Amino acid sequence: MHAFRPSNTPDAMTAAAQIPVDALVSLAPQAIQRQAARMAQDVFTGIFRQAFEPETTDLGQTLQTVEGRCSNWCQAAEGEEAQALRLALLISGLDQWGLAYTQSFNLTAMPALSALIGALRSRQDARADARFQFYFSQIEAIEADAVDFKIELRRAIHMALWHAMALSEEDADAERMLQSLGNLMLALNDRMPTLGWRLLADTLAHIQSRLLDADTPLPALAHSNTQRLFESLRQALPAERYQAIMAHATQAILAWQQARRAAAEGAVK
Repeated sequence: MHAFRPSNTPDAMTAAAQIPVDALVSLAPQAIQRQAARMAQDVFTGIFRQAFEPETTDLGQTLQTVEGRCSNWCQAAEGEEAQALRLALLISGLDQWGLAYTQSFNLTAMPALSALIGALRSRQDARADARFQFYFSQIEAIEADAVDFKIELRRAIHMALWHAMALSEEDADAERMLQSLGNLMLALNDRMPTLGWRLLADTLAHIQSRLLDADTPLPALAHSNTQRLFESLRQALPAERYQAIMAHATQAILAWQQARRAAAEGAVK
């Protein structure tokens, strides 16, 4: 599924024709952008888990290893501009994961994450840091720039919180995740008035596909809380925006179901 498939609704098709060009794709192709988002997720997940493990052996050594891995990946790009952009993507992703989780899990700070980001930036001289800051600001300010990174990143963050909600054993934990996820989605819609709805549609399509996956059924609470999430978005968003989101998500779900049926029929043959 992909949020940028055009829908059959006139409004969505009009919006699809107006998608601006990603000005950063020449320095960071789509595959690199998605890789940056996945690396940010992997790195953050490892740091988050270790922070809550009482038997952690040497967090400092672990951070040093992760720092080296991240730095090597950034330096593997061809040219200083592409290297700076890779670092900006990676740190942007780590920042957004950290913000989402500190809000969702009521954390005051994540020292290990801050230490890693500081270490990555401290490796640079003044000129390299200026290039980094330029691309970091550009990613934030221009919606269409690094858009494949943004799709992959926000989907992963939203789905992680949705799974936390779906698998919560306590109603209070599920409620906290539900509120946090809804707030993050609405904030994304506000920050990206042109393309944010497409990122939300992508997430909602993935949530629906997970609920429809009969191979790994989820508890009833996950279904009811998901319905509450959809309803809260319907109430909070302008009607036209919500309808476009749902039309786009439905299109992706139909494509996903058709692909599954085709695969199943091919396996039978």
